[in-house]
Amino acid sequence: MRRHRRPNTQDAELDITSFMNLMIVLVPVLLLSLVFSQVRIVNLQLPVLTEEEQAQDEQEPKILELVITPSRLTLNYPAGMALKQFDRTETGYDFAALSVYLQDLKLTFQQQGIEKNDIVLLLDPAIDYQTIVSAMDTVRSFKAVVAANLVDAELFPMVSLGDAPAVSDSESQATIGQPIGAKQ
Repeated sequence: MRRHRRPNTQDAELDITSFMNLMIVLVPVLLLSLVFSQVRIVNLQLPVLTEEEQAQDEQEPKILELVITPSRLTLNYPAGMALKQFDRTETGYDFAALSVYLQDLKLTFQQQGIEKNDIVLLLDPAIDYQTIVSAMDTVRSFKAVVAANLVDAELFPMVSLGDAPAVSDSESQATIGQPIGAKQ
């Protein structure tokens, strides 16, 4: 009788050292990348007419607009009527002065009993993304101290976006309080 030789079966050792080294490096890298991939969402409102505004066909709704061009910020109220202009300086747009003016305007609206929470940003195609974000942050809220705490006070939180009207160089010198495009 012939003996069958059994193959030499030894317990093989599983070498997971290289896999463990990979995990030791990969886990911190993935954890660090989570901080850089945060997504922020800002809700925008589409400019639509409510039923009350549609019923008031004879009276045009007064819209607060901020026209952003490469040379200035122009605040219009009602739409098309220049209320205040903020020229761009070497350091950029003067969002601090815009915020102060919007705070005064909001207070004036409240004193007159006007409930205004919306604003339309009209943007020139040459405006960069950071300027748009800074303008949206400026018109939505401002920092206020309430009971020794710094809080965000509401200005015009319902922000809509649109295209700025095309204005020629001669028309861009329109005086304050005169409709944009009106002859002087």
